[in-house]
Amino acid sequence: MRLVVAGTPDVALAPLEALLASRHEVVAVLTRPDAAAGRGRRQAASPVARRARELGLPVLQPARPRGAEFLAELRSYAPDACPVVAYGALVPAEALAVPRLGWLNLHFSLLPAWRGAAPVQRAVMAGDEVTGACVFQLEEGLDTGPVHASLREPVGARDTAGDLLDRLAVSGARLLVDVLDALEDGTAAATPQSGQATLAPKIDVAEARVDWTASAVHVDRLVRGCTPDPGAWTTFRGERVKLGPVVPAEGPDLAPGGVLVEKKRVLVGTGAGVVALGTVQAAGKKAMGASDWARGTRPQPGEEFA
Repeated sequence: MRLVVAGTPDVALAPLEALLASRHEVVAVLTRPDAAAGRGRRQAASPVARRARELGLPVLQPARPRGAEFLAELRSYAPDACPVVAYGALVPAEALAVPRLGWLNLHFSLLPAWRGAAPVQRAVMAGDEVTGACVFQLEEGLDTGPVHASLREPVGARDTAGDLLDRLAVSGARLLVDVLDALEDGTAAATPQSGQATLAPKIDVAEARVDWTASAVHVDRLVRGCTPDPGAWTTFRGERVKLGPVVPAEGPDLAPGGVLVEKKRVLVGTGAGVVALGTVQAAGKKAMGASDWARGTRPQPGEEFA
């Protein structure tokens, strides 16, 4: 089949490579326009755009995938199907109607759980023990289409959202190819979603701030769910500090946000229990181990994260 593949971030690269290695033909790639990135905020192409250009594939980057020029260009490639992995924009009805077999979305949850932009992050933050991936038929509703196939993935006790996404991108890529093979063979069968739907909106910077009055368990989940993106943070001495994964630990009672520097670890109090810090990244500096941060910063008795 002829495919136009839609995707934008790193997590879409493994599925793109799997489709390129499949029996199908990738004729073009659809991705988001170049955007400001990095400290210099220079315009940069998405990971999918960069890889497509390395391969010599045509790259479509409409500001909105509903303009007449884009729709005409999409039709010119005569796609049989359009696989989607984290494209980052809603596909309008006019574009959905172009490929004869529709758009197939690889989504990183077991729908209808965690519909939205941040399913893996939300699963980790909620303390889910199992999540997964599924391939569903894209329609105008938010992740509401019938599901062709799914797989389950356990969430490890120390998994970050990044860890989980890396695994799901690989296993989900195989799932996506299997569904496209079945579509071409005429053996595919999609099933309407059933059960309680939950939403997974994008995590903004404000939500990624650590609330030290929450329990150690919830602080741990928040930090892992926000790693690597958007990054959990707090403040110390009035300046923002980014935190890597923490670990609920045994230790003396500390006030929420209270800091205790020990020989081999740095403890912080929460609303219930304490956590041991992992990495700490002060503004304008590289991430470092908590003990190294403490040696340089020298927290004083009574100082707290806020």
